Amino acid sequence: MSDTKMLQTILDRIKNLDQDMDKGFKDVKKEVVDNRKRIDKLGLNLAELSDDALTIEEFGNLEKRVSKVEKQIFSSSS
Repeated sequence: MSDTKMLQTILDRIKNLDQDMDKGFKDVKKEVVDNRKRIDKLGLNLAELSDDALTIEEFGNLEKRVSKVEKQIFSSSS
């Protein structure tokens, strides 16, 4: 195979790969646009759940409170 043909073959493969990547990016962009409302709803739900979640300090305090209640229940039932 001559150098010119080999270089042309490489160039053609690179061009095809570039076209495939462009098509792939367009497909992904189309999917994101088509699913924008759904993505936004999921993001909003996740943000609301995050706002309702306990912080580490609150969780630690809750665990202490539950332990106190358990001790009270077990000590009063004995």
